Amino acid sequence: MKKTGIIAVFAAGAAGPAAAAPGSFFSLGNTDFIVTIAFLIFVGILIYYKVPTIIGDLLDKRAGGIRRDLDEAKRLREEAQEIYASYERRQREVSGQADQIIANAKREAEAQAAKAKEDLKISIERRLKAAEEQIASAESDAVRAVRDRAVRTAVAAASELLAQQVAAGQRSAGIDDAIEDVARRLN
Repeated sequence: MKKTGIIAVFAAGAAGPAAAAPGSFFSLGNTDFIVTIAFLIFVGILIYYKVPTIIGDLLDKRAGGIRRDLDEAKRLREEAQEIYASYERRQREVSGQADQIIANAKREAEAQAAKAKEDLKISIERRLKAAEEQIASAESDAVRAVRDRAVRTAVAAASELLAQQVAAGQRSAGIDDAIEDVARRLN
């Protein structure tokens, strides 16, 4: 049915120029008739060797190849979108982890700074206490040294004063004992 429809279309297309030609259409002197016959023979040969079927099969194969290529491209596109989404999720996770690491580092740095500050404060307090103890000890030593010196000076002055007032022979043992007792008590 297809073959006869195609031939009828070509025959109808060839009838227009044939009707316009002068003289008899079916003579071998008419070039339009010869061209129409040659065309019909050519179409007949094409149909005999199944060229339209071969061309259709080739076009179908080509369409199938294109369809497969499109399906492959669609699959690759979906795969690429999945990979891209995976990388975006991973990037968000890494970004969140980085923010968390930074926050932890800040907290640790603040804690270490506070600990170092507290350690420094304790160290300064210990040093101040040690310095105050050294100052108190030095002050106590200085007071003791001054008192000892004052006692020695007072004892020496009292001895000298008593020695001048009392004659050398009149010195009694009681006065000497009293002076020694005072010296012992002051030390």
